Amino acid sequence: MNLQRSIGAALLVCGVVLLVIGVNASHSIADQSTNLFTGHFTNATAWYIVGGIGAAILGFLLLLFGGGRKSI
Repeated sequence: MNLQRSIGAALLVCGVVLLVIGVNASHSIADQSTNLFTGHFTNATAWYIVGGIGAAILGFLLLLFGGGRKSI
């Protein structure tokens, strides 16, 4: 496994962890009350979810396309 695929695997794992943290945070009492009155989740929860999705997608793409053959 080359460096790009290793970084891709790490990003994929970190992205999934951030996504799980964000989803769990969205079910908290504080976040539910904020959502009730404003219609939006807190900024921290939104960033966890968006960052997790972005990191997971980037990591998945690096796993798929990273480390192709080098031409001489």
